[in-house]
Amino acid sequence: MEFLARYVVLVVLAICLCVGYIIKHSISFIPNKYIPLILGVLGVVLNLWINSWEFTPEILLGGLASGLASTGTHELIRHLIPDQKTSNEMSVKAAE
Repeated sequence: MEFLARYVVLVVLAICLCVGYIIKHSISFIPNKYIPLILGVLGVVLNLWINSWEFTPEILLGGLASGLASTGTHELIRHLIPDQKTSNEMSVKAAE
């Protein structure tokens, strides 16, 4: 894990996290299974742009690692912060 942490670009991760959130919650015709693919490609393009369009294996790995890490970050946040709707439903069921 430490090996991949060297290659994660925080700017790329943050942008991919935001784009992934928008896709998941606003664009219903894109199935969830394609979101990691989209974010991986977007991460590579963003990392290429940041590095003046120079293509090296490190830039490819950094873009892929950052894009895919954004999906993991979304899942981590989703599990740490409970959904309001789910919390409200659970409290109603508990009250019954």
